[in-house]
Amino acid sequence: MQNIYFDNNASTPLDQTVREAMGPYLTECFGNPASSHHFGEAVRRGLDMAREQVAGLLGCHPRRIVFNSGGSEGNNTAILSAIWANPGKKHIISSQVEHGSVLAPLEFLATQGYEVELLGVDENGAFELEALKCAIRADTALVSLMGANNETGVIWPVAEIAAICRARGVLFHCDAIQLAGKAVLVVEELGVDYLTIAAHKLHGPKGTGALYVDRTAPFTPLIRGSGQENGRRAGTENVPGIVGLGQACVLAMALDTAVHRGLAALRDCLEAGIVAAIPEVRINGVLSPRLINTTNVSFRHAASAGLIQDLDTAGIAVSAHAACESGDLDPSHVLRAMRVPEAFLHGTLRLSLSRYNTAAEVEALLARLPQAVARSRQGFAL
Repeated sequence: MQNIYFDNNASTPLDQTVREAMGPYLTECFGNPASSHHFGEAVRRGLDMAREQVAGLLGCHPRRIVFNSGGSEGNNTAILSAIWANPGKKHIISSQVEHGSVLAPLEFLATQGYEVELLGVDENGAFELEALKCAIRADTALVSLMGANNETGVIWPVAEIAAICRARGVLFHCDAIQLAGKAVLVVEELGVDYLTIAAHKLHGPKGTGALYVDRTAPFTPLIRGSGQENGRRAGTENVPGIVGLGQACVLAMALDTAVHRGLAALRDCLEAGIVAAIPEVRINGVLSPRLINTTNVSFRHAASAGLIQDLDTAGIAVSAHAACESGDLDPSHVLRAMRVPEAFLHGTLRLSLSRYNTAAEVEALLARLPQAVARSRQGFAL
C-alpha cells in the first residue's frame, strides 16, 4: 500500500538532520543544564546554541526567546502576560478564525469579566484592517491575531496589524505557528510584541516551541518554579527537543527560493488537477495570499469523514481541519466565518504539503480523489 502524507499543517515528519542533532542529547549529553559540573555545561552549550538558531530564524536577539512545550503554551502565555499587565483594561480583540489554543483561553477570560471581540473575515478569509482600527478602544488590553490560517493557509498582513496596534498603544500577539519556515519572519521589523512558533510544524520534534517576547512587552511566567529560561518558564528544559527546534530553524533558513517555488508549483498543480477532474468544487481562500503548501478544497454534497477514510484506505493521509479538532464532525468554524455555502461545508479537505512531497504523490492523490468524491456524493444523497 502507498504511504503518502498530505497533512503537514497538523505535523511534519522529523528531518534527518534534526534527528541527528538531537541524538547526543538523548544519550551522552544527559546532564541538567542548571548543574555547575561539566555534564551540565555540555548541555547548556546545546541550549545556548539552539536559542541563537531560533533567534536567527526570527531575526531577534537570543534573549528574546523563551522555550516552552509548544504553540498552545506559547499562545496562552502571551495572552495572559498581556492581560495581567493591564488589569484595568478588559477588552480583547481577536478573530473568528483563530486556532483553538487562542480561542479557548479567550473563552475562559470571557467568563472572568473580559469582553472578547472576535472580528470576522471576508469570503476569501482576508482580514480587514479597517475593522481592527474601528474595534480598538481605550480599554483594549490586547490584540491576538494569527499570521496565517492553519486550515486555509490565508496569510494576514502582520506588519500592518502591528503598526495599527503600536500607534494605538495596544499589545499585539501573533500566532505564527503556520508561518514559521514558510515565510520570512523578522520580528523586529514586523513590530509584534509576542510571537509563537512550534517545532513540529517545521520538521522538528513535537512538544517543543518558542515564544518571542519584545524587550518592551510585559511578561509574567505562566509556569512558576525554579529560574529556568531566565526566570520566565520554570521546569527543567527539554534539551533534546529544543536542540531539535534549533536545527529545524537552521534548516528553514537554508531553504532557497527555488525550493519554495517548487512547493508552490506542486500545490498549484494539485489544485488545477482537482478542479479539472471533479465538478462542483471550490478552493477556499484562493483569491487571498496563501501559504505555499496549503489547499483547502470543498466538494458540493460530499462528506469529509468518508473522503478521509476512503483516501486513508488507499494509503493517503489528509484532514478536514485542525488535528486537535479532527474528532469533531461539525463543519469548520473557519469556513463558517468565511460564509462557505452550506452545500459545500460538509465536504471539505485540507491538503497540506511539505518539501518532501513529490509530483508522483500528487498524481496518486489525483488518481484516487475523483472516485472517492463520487462515492461520498452517492452516500450523501442517500
